[in-house]
Amino acid sequence: MIDFDIFDQASDGASAHVVPIFTEVHVDADAPDLQPDSKMEVPILPLRILVLYPGMTMPVSVGREKSMRLIKDAMKHHQPLGVVCQIDSKADEPGQSDLYCGGTIATIIKVLTLPDDSTNVILQGRTSFVLNEITATDPYLRGTVTLVEDRMPERKDKEFAVLIASIKDVTMKMLANMGEHAQDMAFAMKNIDSPFYLMNFIATNIPFEARQKQALLEEHDLRKRAYLLYTYLRQEAQLLELRADIQSRTREDLSQQQREHFLQQQIKTIQEELGTSDEDLNELEARAKKKKWSETVAKVFEKELRKLERLSPQSPDYSVQYSYLDNFLNLPWEHYSKDSFNLKRVEDKLNKDHYGLEKVKDRILEHLSVLKLRGDLKAPIICLYGPPGVGKTSLGKSVADALHRKYARIALGGLHDEAEIRGHRRTYIGALPGRVIQALIKCETSNPVIVLDEIDKVGQDFKGDPSSALLEVLDPEQNSKFHDNYLDVDYDLSKVLFIATANNLSTISQPLLDRMEVIEINGYITEEKVEIAKRHLLPKQLMENGFSKGEVKFDSGVFAQIVEAYTRESGVRALEKQIAKVLRKIARQKASDDTYPKRVRTEDLQSYLGAPMSRDKYEGNDVPGVVTGLAWTAVGGEILFVESSLAKGKGEKLTLTGNLGDVMKESAVIALQYLKAHCDELDVPGDKFDQYNVHIHVPEGAIPKDGPSAGVTMLTSLASSFTNRKVRDHLAMTGEITLRGRVLPVGGIKEKILAAKRAGITNIILCEQNKKDIDEINDIYLEGLTFHYVKYMNEVLQLALLK
Repeated sequence: MIDFDIFDQASDGASAHVVPIFTEVHVDADAPDLQPDSKMEVPILPLRILVLYPGMTMPVSVGREKSMRLIKDAMKHHQPLGVVCQIDSKADEPGQSDLYCGGTIATIIKVLTLPDDSTNVILQGRTSFVLNEITATDPYLRGTVTLVEDRMPERKDKEFAVLIASIKDVTMKMLANMGEHAQDMAFAMKNIDSPFYLMNFIATNIPFEARQKQALLEEHDLRKRAYLLYTYLRQEAQLLELRADIQSRTREDLSQQQREHFLQQQIKTIQEELGTSDEDLNELEARAKKKKWSETVAKVFEKELRKLERLSPQSPDYSVQYSYLDNFLNLPWEHYSKDSFNLKRVEDKLNKDHYGLEKVKDRILEHLSVLKLRGDLKAPIICLYGPPGVGKTSLGKSVADALHRKYARIALGGLHDEAEIRGHRRTYIGALPGRVIQALIKCETSNPVIVLDEIDKVGQDFKGDPSSALLEVLDPEQNSKFHDNYLDVDYDLSKVLFIATANNLSTISQPLLDRMEVIEINGYITEEKVEIAKRHLLPKQLMENGFSKGEVKFDSGVFAQIVEAYTRESGVRALEKQIAKVLRKIARQKASDDTYPKRVRTEDLQSYLGAPMSRDKYEGNDVPGVVTGLAWTAVGGEILFVESSLAKGKGEKLTLTGNLGDVMKESAVIALQYLKAHCDELDVPGDKFDQYNVHIHVPEGAIPKDGPSAGVTMLTSLASSFTNRKVRDHLAMTGEITLRGRVLPVGGIKEKILAAKRAGITNIILCEQNKKDIDEINDIYLEGLTFHYVKYMNEVLQLALLK
């Protein structure tokens, strides 16, 4: 008995999972006589991938309409049919070119209708044939065939007997490696005596390719068929041995994988019972597949994801772990935006957004040029240093736009917790990554432009020193492996373009300052401020105050008047506020449906802005002892006046007023001591210093003042008082002094020059070493000024004092 339910078949023999049996060929009494070499016309049943051998009984699933009709007619008329394998198994309507030329005459044993309404037919092979031609295609294929008889070797042929024994041995070894399901076939082989049936049985059951099985069918010399079968069996045996070897070597790894898989399934089952959803895990895994990151980072993520799998959503640690993985995936890792290497376009963009600032623009273009030539370069760490309102912060945004990079700003003013830079450890409640990592998450690229605003105002307390944490961020040799405490994985910051801004370098730690390329941005002169107001400030304020472009116009002298009479700064922030104030008053008139002016004139400014502020003006040289000095402040340069007077006394007292710092007081002492030592050169009697007490005052006493740059000013003021000689008209000076009589260089030269120009000064005395600072300044700043360079203090007095 055969249990046909075990057969897993596709239409017309498309499946390879068939276990045929061999039977003695049973000839029906009504069946035609099949003589070798005789020709006959028979219906042709094409099979997709199966080959039927003489003597084999095999079930075939029939699905094609033509095949069904063929089976019904053959059963009705008790006629044999020709079974042929298709060359192309995908052909649904095969012709002669789609069929092999060799086939087998078969008779139908039984037709079975299965529960799924499919039809199986059991065929018994009788003899082989050669297909001559297809004679009909409707209602099914018919063709003429020539019957072929297989040629048996002689009974005493020992070589053939040994060959059959070898075939048996190889097959039995193969069956031993094919598992328990092959044991039935091994048992059947032991009971087959006929070499003919044995070869057909093996050829049918061993999973050869269809072309190999067809070649065996078409070989009618049994000796040659035996050799061909043995060759195929050896090839298949070698493949099985190789497969078994691979399996034995990987069995241990597979066992470990199976164990892990089993445990994971157990965990999932437990989590499902606890109400855990896989949606979060699946989402995280899907996002992780899209990430470009290193193998190390991938391992860390996989490890942390496995931790999340073991947690219940009701656990407090679940949200902490999920937030960590969410931040982990939000980071751009090795995703970089493409830089714009069109240097002309970048330069035009920088010039359009910012007037002046040539040094910064040149440095950005230099970096971009090297990057274009080299293809890869660590980004520079630039520190823009200068007074407020000159465009340091906004420059970062323009640089990002010009380079086609993302932009982020980190405000460092008042920062006093190191964890704000390096992140908090995950053990703390509400832990977050540091501000640098948060900026990268916001930018979604690993090479943005990040502005570190007000880096000079970073504080420190018991929570750590943020400026020390910034050392790693801003060191090109270290930031390729920046370690954030929250992430606990190294992150590459070397492609980030950091631009720091500062107003005062003295408050920045020296190691941090050493890691940055400091570019000084000085204040603007009146002409530059007017140009900035026309190009940028007025259009911006028109839009912000509800006006269309060009709706309100300013006369040409209005901006200059605002700069000179209503602002006192190196930048343009106060200028923008004053323009906004004017436009707000006009906007009120427009909103009230009143007639409002379309043009702002110079004479109207007082009605909009009130009375102008008093400016630093040169006060003349009518009185000896009054000298004009130049000072630097955080908001730019200013002029200051040093006044000295003599009062009769014992000469023991030097009074200093005006809220002076220690360094400035020391400069006054040095100046007086120098005069005492060199009184003969100035024709001052030596006993005069014992007869008068000296008082030095610097006006605006509410404002603290300090620094060495007023040394030459104090010396000139004292010399003017003791000699009663007036100071040269429209003269200002700055420089440090020494007891030996040397004049030393000072800083802030450009800001001081701008202050001198605003005050109407025409002559300036500087240390000779400050000449290099003057040479770096654009000629437009120097118009109308004459510089006198000195080395010694006596040169200052010769230039400053009138005869």
